[in-house]
Amino acid sequence: MGGEVHGNGQGNAQRPGHGQAKRVSNAAIFAGCAVFVTCMVGAAYASVPLYRLFCQVTGYNGTTQRSEQYSDTILDKTIKVTFDANVSPGLNWDFKPSKPVELKIGETGQVSFTAKNRSPVATTGTAVFNVTPMEAAVYFNKVQCFCFTEQTLQPGQTIDMPVVFFVDPEIVKANETKNIKTITLSYTFYPGKEPPPKPVAALRNEVQDTGSKL
Repeated sequence: MGGEVHGNGQGNAQRPGHGQAKRVSNAAIFAGCAVFVTCMVGAAYASVPLYRLFCQVTGYNGTTQRSEQYSDTILDKTIKVTFDANVSPGLNWDFKPSKPVELKIGETGQVSFTAKNRSPVATTGTAVFNVTPMEAAVYFNKVQCFCFTEQTLQPGQTIDMPVVFFVDPEIVKANETKNIKTITLSYTFYPGKEPPPKPVAALRNEVQDTGSKL
């Protein structure tokens, strides 16, 4: 019986290097997880511009197209374009759309939206946009638009913001869009980056200039 006990003790003994191998294995798993998390974070950041590019190319989610030239073809067929204006919470602006217009497909149109800053400080807004029906978005081309850049308004300031656009004549060739009679272009302004404060030196110069005028 003594021999049996002795044999079991040897069987339960830890083999040389087993603990070290386990530590190496744990380290490898940790390193693999870290690489995975890093890749996922990188993919998340990369997905934003890729998604925007996909939307712009395909018109997905009502994303319009940006064009640097006007259409050279104008059809003898009209389409109505209506406009919508919205302001998100946190931006104390009045934002009004243009009246609807009816123009020939391929013809360049220009309208103006109006924005007013109702707050007592300068504020900056960024406009996002979409087109409905969404199938028409890939054919809606904007040549000039206030949505291309941030807009900063001084306290109480009102500005007119133009949009220059045309509807691509190719819209009449696709089965899903050839019967569309009305397109709606919608904007929503969100709070953007606030204008940077003036340097102390600039403020000091303004005070000196004011004093010299007095």
